[in-house]
Amino acid sequence: MSRILYLFSLCLSSTTPSSHNLILFNRCCSPSIPSARFNLSRALRFSTSLAMLNNQGKAGKREQHEKEKPKPNQPSLCVEDLAARPTTEAITDRLSGLSITENTGPSYIPVSPILFGSVPLANQAPPTKGQKSIWKPKSYSTVRGAEISEVAAAAPDVRSTVIDSQANVAESIENASADKNSAALHKLFKGPLGENFTVDNLTYSQAQIRATFYPKFENEKTDQDVRTRMIEMISNGLATLEVSLKHSGSLFMYAGHEGGAYAKNSYGNIYTAVGVFVLGRMFVEAWGTEARKIQAEFNDFLEKNRMCISMELVTAVLGDHGQRPLEDYVVVTAVAELGNGKPKFYSTPDIIAFCRKWRLPTNHVWLFSTRKSVTSFFAAYDALCEEGTATPVCKALDDIADISVPGSKDHIKVQGEILEGLVARVVSHESSKHLEKVLKDFPPPPLDGVGCKMGPSLREICAANRSDEKQQIQALLQSAGSYMCPDYSDWFGSGIDDIHSRNADRSVLSKFLQAHPADFSTTKLQEMIRLMRQRHFPAAFKCYNNFHKFASLASDNLYFKMVIHVHSDSVFRRYQREMRHNPGLWPLYRGFFVDINLFKVNKESAAEMAKDSNLLTENTNGNCGTTKLGTDGLADEDANLMIKLKFLTYKLRTFLIRNGLSMLFKEGPAAYRTYYLKQMKTWGTSAAKQRDLSKMLDEWAVYIRRKCGNKQLSSSIYLTEAEPFLEQYAKRSLENQALIGSAGNLVKAEDFLAIVEGGRDEEGDLDPERVAAPLSPSPTVLDRVPKNEGLIVFFPGIPGCAKSALCKEILSAPGGLGDNRSVHSLMGDLIKGKYWQKVADERKKKPYVITLADKNAPNEEVWRQIEGMCRSTRASAVPVVPDSEGTDSNPFSLDALAVFIFRVLQRVNHPGNLDKASPNAGYVLLMFYHLYEGKNRREFESELSERFGSLVKMPLLRNDRSPLPDPVKAILEEGINLYMLHTNRHGRLDSTKGSYAREWAQWEKRLREILFGNAEYLNSIQVPFDVAVKQVLEQLRAVAKGDFATPSDTEKRKFGNIVFAAVTLPVMEIRSFLEKLAEANLKACEFLKERDIPNSLRQCHITLAHKRSHGVTAVASYGVFLNQKVPVTLTALLFSDKLAALEACLGSIDDEKISSKNQWPHVTIWTGEGATAKEANMLPLLVQEGKATRIEIDPTVTISGVLDFY
Repeated sequence: MSRILYLFSLCLSSTTPSSHNLILFNRCCSPSIPSARFNLSRALRFSTSLAMLNNQGKAGKREQHEKEKPKPNQPSLCVEDLAARPTTEAITDRLSGLSITENTGPSYIPVSPILFGSVPLANQAPPTKGQKSIWKPKSYSTVRGAEISEVAAAAPDVRSTVIDSQANVAESIENASADKNSAALHKLFKGPLGENFTVDNLTYSQAQIRATFYPKFENEKTDQDVRTRMIEMISNGLATLEVSLKHSGSLFMYAGHEGGAYAKNSYGNIYTAVGVFVLGRMFVEAWGTEARKIQAEFNDFLEKNRMCISMELVTAVLGDHGQRPLEDYVVVTAVAELGNGKPKFYSTPDIIAFCRKWRLPTNHVWLFSTRKSVTSFFAAYDALCEEGTATPVCKALDDIADISVPGSKDHIKVQGEILEGLVARVVSHESSKHLEKVLKDFPPPPLDGVGCKMGPSLREICAANRSDEKQQIQALLQSAGSYMCPDYSDWFGSGIDDIHSRNADRSVLSKFLQAHPADFSTTKLQEMIRLMRQRHFPAAFKCYNNFHKFASLASDNLYFKMVIHVHSDSVFRRYQREMRHNPGLWPLYRGFFVDINLFKVNKESAAEMAKDSNLLTENTNGNCGTTKLGTDGLADEDANLMIKLKFLTYKLRTFLIRNGLSMLFKEGPAAYRTYYLKQMKTWGTSAAKQRDLSKMLDEWAVYIRRKCGNKQLSSSIYLTEAEPFLEQYAKRSLENQALIGSAGNLVKAEDFLAIVEGGRDEEGDLDPERVAAPLSPSPTVLDRVPKNEGLIVFFPGIPGCAKSALCKEILSAPGGLGDNRSVHSLMGDLIKGKYWQKVADERKKKPYVITLADKNAPNEEVWRQIEGMCRSTRASAVPVVPDSEGTDSNPFSLDALAVFIFRVLQRVNHPGNLDKASPNAGYVLLMFYHLYEGKNRREFESELSERFGSLVKMPLLRNDRSPLPDPVKAILEEGINLYMLHTNRHGRLDSTKGSYAREWAQWEKRLREILFGNAEYLNSIQVPFDVAVKQVLEQLRAVAKGDFATPSDTEKRKFGNIVFAAVTLPVMEIRSFLEKLAEANLKACEFLKERDIPNSLRQCHITLAHKRSHGVTAVASYGVFLNQKVPVTLTALLFSDKLAALEACLGSIDDEKISSKNQWPHVTIWTGEGATAKEANMLPLLVQEGKATRIEIDPTVTISGVLDFY
């Protein structure tokens, strides 16, 4: 040992680190700690793990320490400080302070024209000098802190010294270290990491967000309401509308080679490997021979400033979207400073400044800051929504917008004409000035690498490595080069013997929540996760080993990565409601990754941390963070106003063709037709487009089934077949070409498609689109069951909902359901084999009867079977559901669940053996209850109504009931939590088996005791059964007669495909005027009376602009006057033997003259056989030629019309 310490002392003055045989030497800085002592094994463990750590300049990423480090410039814990948006000045200063291409001193990386990806992986760039670091959280020691010294690079007086180990002594020490390190890690990894970690009063946790995308805000209002609010805000000068292109790809987030690369809900897979490669390729394209130097600087910049950039990753190797891109690329969509608190996202102008400084690809952005421009934008979208492709959309927006900033990647050139959509959101009204300044200060950068040899492309690498996913990942990371990716541990593990498992122990999450929070960020993240678990939101919190921290692992100091994976978009909407009740909650982000550290401290450090915790609590519970203003000074409800506007030409390919493949091949063309018609109805597609698309999709179904037989076409390469079909279909007519949008630019992908093992779908868009259900349905006609059809009455309920008793009452009801059809019942508990198949067989025998399907129908799989029966046996179906308020995530409330269980526990000799004698009756009811999880009551009822057209509610609970007793509520919540634990570990294994069998038995016993102890309450809150039966019979009879309208409390949103703008005139006033004109003028009388024009007139309008004749921009320009009154003066009647029209002169709106794009503004009032309304434009010329008659109207007549879109 003395020889080793002597060697340390000899090397203290050395400042040049060696690339091999490294040992970390740590100096202790705290004056309260005695002279520094070293734990040799700890130091040696650092040395042998250094190659994996790849963090030479950041040794201060907290080891745990006995005393608090002195922290200069420690920031306040106030929420407002942590959540403050990065200012323009701060960002500009940081970008201006960067030295990228302007470096005058010698670079530490040799600049040579080496191809992208040819750098050996052993090379590693040293850290960039001269860049600012950001503040770090307080650091504390482990309980062994007296032996383990602090390693901190952030504080200048606690710098780690890296020294050369020389001679054979050091080499033998390193070998010994490797053996000890491996042995220690093997011991630590004897089971899943964290399994043996215990939580006590000295246990702390620290959590920091490592990568994230914008919070996902689901609009509670309809899209039309959002539009109206947006227009109102822009009109009043409160905001600006920002619109950007939606490139069709995958979300990719990058936090530097230390911070990691992430996909939407995962990391360490082919998606992130492709992302790293493509991002690296962008640097080469932009910087040429300087690329590797810039890559190192960029990674160092992201790491030192704890930043994450989010991108749309567009490639042809990760599966088909709307069109295979012509090139593989990324577009930066968000930049966030993560710090050690809430992420702070850059504004779009700041993103553009950031990207132009680093020469990263930017998106196309438009700003609309006036009422005229914003109304024109929405009108332009409505005119293009069913036919729009990239070229006409970008041209129209360029013409309308107040500011247009083209993207550095032209969508048309790199992706193609098929455009997924647009994203519109409100931003600060100062954004225009801000953007103008950025465009002036940061002009578009050059691309020095264009035309240079850059090595094999993404497609070539994937084509050359076809063995498996791992081979492709390795080839991509090697080609990306060591300056872009020096560490493969996120993909392949630690590399130490067999220690490679990524999964941490299941208990890590609960231990993280039980541990004391070490800082504000941890407190808020714990609060978020606890709330989501308490509300039973469908989300996963998956913990993995953090291989970047292997050098710091100890039995009392563990590091993990957590992936927060939200399974349903409804979670974001429900979480937003929670944020309204508790404004201090942090947002729920899309793409959410957290670094977690569990560690123990000694009592002295714990006391000190407790003081900080008290200060933290005071600040959290105080006024910090309760401001009503959000981003850019907008009110919270306005700051999150955003709307996604997709195009039918894209949805045709992805949702109707690709996502319909499973339905088409598994259930046949009839089911597929039902699927695509429902989708188009949900979107509000125009009737004409629905007819045209139905014809095309029916032809596609025949074509692809004939070509593929019974083998389903793969969704990931569906364009291989769909694109040639669409191309040929488009060539038949101009109408077909407009329907398809663009076809024929097929890129062959089969040979280079990335290998995605396990069938993962990172974006989650290979299932049929789950459009957010409207708040409640509102059919425009009454739903009727024709007498020559059958009727299926079914029950989406839970055992104990009284469906069997209700079926008996319906069977014995005098007169049945009010017609002559017989009523049959099939009780599920008495049917052996597949129940729904038995129902289908019975219905084929007797298709016109009313079938009571006496079995719980809890999910969409059953509902699809019922829909299939309806199609095959000419029947309608009506669901009967127990009426209940529901919860945020379940259509049934806990009150209803308590009543259902209570009823089941009173049964005796139930044919399905679910009664009071069942040992696991409570578990079975919970299992049924969770089959409905993920939908609130409105979503549940809306989906049933959308599918079946009707909905019957069976009264269950009294409205005037008192709240559920606390013991009943507590035992049910305990059961729900136990059910979640059980299913997470054992799936659908019976509760009498598995590791929780004893807990289940105890819970079932207490459940019975508590429910029967509250029997009087549970009986009192139920609606009397005879009352419920009476109301259900009335509703069913109304459905059978056609007198029943589905319950509704809001109008369903409607979207129209705008074709032209016009002034609509009142028909009755025009008729009255024509009658008066006929009385005053003999010629007019003869012409009008002979053709009975006044009585046959059905609509009157003056066309202002037509999309085909005048262009989208011309039509959209009238958006600012939409629904406003326009005075119209009629000056003459012109007619021929085939046409008649009134000459019109348009007035003004708010002193602005309304002009028609037609040369002759007129109202067409009649067309003869074979003539079209468009031909009326020729009447003035026909008058000059003597082929038509003109009658002056004197005095002129003025009628008010309304400006509309058609």
